[in-house]
Amino acid sequence: MPRTSQSLTLIGLGPMGQAMAAAYLDRGYDVTLWNRTPSRADALVARGATLAPTVEQALSANELVILSLTDFDAMYAILEPAKDAVAGRTLVNLSSDTPEKARAGARWVTELGGTHLTGGVLCPPPLIGTPDTSTFYSGPRETYDTYRATLEVITGKSDYRGPDQGLAALMYQLNMFIFWPAMVAYWQAVAVAGAHGISAGEIAPYVTENFTGMGHFIDFYAARIDADNHAGDVDRASMGLASMEHVVHTASDAGVDTAFPAAVHDVFRRVVEAGHGADSFSWAVELLKKG
Repeated sequence: MPRTSQSLTLIGLGPMGQAMAAAYLDRGYDVTLWNRTPSRADALVARGATLAPTVEQALSANELVILSLTDFDAMYAILEPAKDAVAGRTLVNLSSDTPEKARAGARWVTELGGTHLTGGVLCPPPLIGTPDTSTFYSGPRETYDTYRATLEVITGKSDYRGPDQGLAALMYQLNMFIFWPAMVAYWQAVAVAGAHGISAGEIAPYVTENFTGMGHFIDFYAARIDADNHAGDVDRASMGLASMEHVVHTASDAGVDTAFPAAVHDVFRRVVEAGHGADSFSWAVELLKKG
């Protein structure tokens, strides 16, 4: 029989899943685990977690089942052989994937008699279980309200986006559109700095200051974009194009790969060639909308 609300099942023990299981154990939860590689649960079992020998037994152990997997395809691969045990369970899927995959996955769970809640966690494993995290959720409001306190043990501040199962995945992916290119930009700067004998540690404070200051630009341009205002009174795309040319040449002169800055340069070039060199570089939004 399913256990109390202080018990749950967690499927998937990558770095994120392990951090989540540990956080629940720290708070006194009764945690049942399943993972394709059972040995990954050893340290958690030593702390009191239960390792289910099969997926079916893991699902049957609790009403609340948290999935921490690579993507939704992994959910199908793992749960399909035990799909009869999904009925009556609430699956909180914290796996990364597209909005459409999240919607399809939710329908699949519902058709099996279960309840699905999509989640998107905006933090790395070391921050799981701390207040410094934020997570999007979407799906049935009643389900979110029922398990909110339990979920916030691991994912901090939660942001419910509505009943559409794809919205949490969308909000997560929107953040990934920013996070990954920003980190590649940082690696690019580190590579160029290194070519000049400057260490990553030496430029780190300046990079942090740069990222911190981006909040001002985001707020400033968000209001203007929503007002369809791309006036070139503060910046001009032609200026951005010239600056990105300097960035590409600086990387090239240092013998560093130029593919990433060249791609950004190409966006500026297309904006200017579309006749908007005198407009704000925010006009790139209109260019990108056209695909």
